[in-house]
Order: sequence, then C-alpha cells, then structure tokens
Amino acid sequence: MELDYHMIGRRVARRRKQLSLTQARVAEICGISEQYLSNIERAASIPSTEVVMRLSLALDTTPDAFLVGTARPAGEEWRGVAELLRGMTPKKLELARSFLTWLSDQELS
Repeated sequence: MELDYHMIGRRVARRRKQLSLTQARVAEICGISEQYLSNIERAASIPSTEVVMRLSLALDTTPDAFLVGTARPAGEEWRGVAELLRGMTPKKLELARSFLTWLSDQELS
C-alpha cells in the first residue's frame, strides 16, 4: 500500500482546523517546528511514524485517520486495543486482522 502524502497533509490540516487550533499550537504540543507542520500539511515533508503518532495524540484522533482516512473513536477503548496490538508478532497480527475482518462483517443485535 502506497501512502498519499498529499491526502495525509490535508487530513492533518482539516482535523487541526476542526479543533480550531493554529499550526503554532499543534507544533508546540507535538514538539516539532511550525514550519515542519506546514510542510507536512502541504506534503513538502514526509512525517515519520513518531510524528504521525504525536499529531494523532495532539489532534485527538488515531493514526489511521491521517494515513488512510478511516475515522476511529479516539477514546480509551481504542488506545487499549492499539496497545494490545503493538506487542504482537506478525503471525498474531495477521490472526487479529482476520478476526477483526470477520467481526466487522457480523450483524450484531
């Protein structure tokens, strides 16, 4: 899967504006320069995984919201699941993905 850095930058900018935050404030929260954030939003710079994580926390969302445009709840439940996934081996991650795919297809009453 190839990432579209123009879309990532647009998603970051859109979320920042939804929260009525300036580039300066978000950059300060993330510990990056305002120019670097501007470059990310304009796709002039490619953010590292760490910076995407910092932006996600600062903008109260999840990395997938920026990377693939999938909105997920940013509550503690999601963070707990993400922490469980973080330490898994590739085999366990594939099994978890398969299970989650199956679960998402189920009709729950």
